[in-house]
Amino acid sequence: MKKYVIERNIPGVDKLNRDELRGAAQTSNAALAKLGDKVKWIESFVVADKTFCIYEAENEDLVQEHARISGFPANKVTEVTGMISPATANP
Repeated sequence: MKKYVIERNIPGVDKLNRDELRGAAQTSNAALAKLGDKVKWIESFVVADKTFCIYEAENEDLVQEHARISGFPANKVTEVTGMISPATANP
């Protein structure tokens, strides 16, 4: 599976409380269940008025289909082509 970063513009998302975020996660999980094991939500980062979500999927179309089913926008979808971390500096 490929890895994607999804940028979602959601005004006020950074102001949601824990119960509201739980509800959003439940909505996302329900959409994922409809798509089977072809797409997987890894994690999301909440920032001012948007989220950055990490997904694994067979292709971008499945990421877009999840957005359609869940009702959460996928304003920008970018395929991850590599990763680096502090450990990358080690020989």
